[in-house]
Amino acid sequence: MPGNDPGTGAGGWSQESARGILLGAVRAAWEAGYQPADLIRVATRRLVNGDLTLLRLVVAAELDGYPPDTIDRRWRGQMDELGIEVRRACGRGGPPAVPWAEVATRAVPLLHLLHGLPRLAVLAPLPGAIQAVTAEGAAREVDPRILSRVRALLAKAESTTYPAEAETFTAGAQALMARHSIDTASIEARGDPGAAGPAAVRIGIDTPYDGPKTGLLTAVARANRCRNVWAKQLGFCTVVGFPADLQVVETLFTSLLVQATRAMTREGSRMDAAGRSRTRAFRRSFLLAFGQRIGERLSQARAQVEEDADEAAGQALLPVLAARDLEVERTLTGLFPRLARPRAHHITDWEGWSSGRAAADLADVGPQPRLPA
Repeated sequence: MPGNDPGTGAGGWSQESARGILLGAVRAAWEAGYQPADLIRVATRRLVNGDLTLLRLVVAAELDGYPPDTIDRRWRGQMDELGIEVRRACGRGGPPAVPWAEVATRAVPLLHLLHGLPRLAVLAPLPGAIQAVTAEGAAREVDPRILSRVRALLAKAESTTYPAEAETFTAGAQALMARHSIDTASIEARGDPGAAGPAAVRIGIDTPYDGPKTGLLTAVARANRCRNVWAKQLGFCTVVGFPADLQVVETLFTSLLVQATRAMTREGSRMDAAGRSRTRAFRRSFLLAFGQRIGERLSQARAQVEEDADEAAGQALLPVLAARDLEVERTLTGLFPRLARPRAHHITDWEGWSSGRAAADLADVGPQPRLPA
């Protein structure tokens, strides 16, 4: 509460009060379903830069209150990606230096944000409860070494100016991802009792053109037997699926979004007959078409590799995949019991639509590998 002691900031909050209340509010955000990336993503949209910087420090201080092995590894990864140093959790000793006197002067806007957050589904163990994660569930995720190779190949595909090189790099990445996903389902087809169930991750969707970008993510998710829900006001989508498939979706969507954006900007601006800009309508239609066509290509390729894998497994794989689809749907319903049907997107620029489909036909999704008999 506000105070009059010597440590009281200009806003009327004592440093100690601001510290306790804000750390508690951040913990409440975790309990309301937010993860570090979710919270910072929302704050980036609603806070000025100075307040955002202070919030990042408060978040780091809150997470430093837990033993390192009780914080979910995804949370630690998010902090690394955000450039927020959690010293104790990373084994670097000592809590982060937080200017609590300055925080006290800005407590009101920070608390206004934290107290106004809508509740979300809790997707991972809260800090301090990591023991709730089973070894079997973690074992079903893609081997970090495979992901490292995949990301390196996709980085090369995105950076090269030679289409043939990009195709080679992306083909190698897609082969690694598809093989791991199908192999995981094949293990379950043999009755592995340690098989992991569906999970969920959140993927940020930036403006502009967040609707068409969400359409691309939805197409990639469906092609990989996942489901996607968009929280427009919060700037992210929740993707539900089996762990290995979720990692495929995250990695492939990121690469395809880079390819789509590059192809779209190469098209340049557009004007109508009256000399008015129609660039925004063109680009929106471009991305909508790109996403639809990518979904068609990925679904066709996935269907073929699954058919081949089913033959190799003696017609035992497709029933397992159908059962997994039902599990994903049940998990989705559990997380979003009142899910509304999405609105259809309307095409407003047919040149953009045609150009987007053409670009999707040229995008590198890589050949799907055949599984050995």
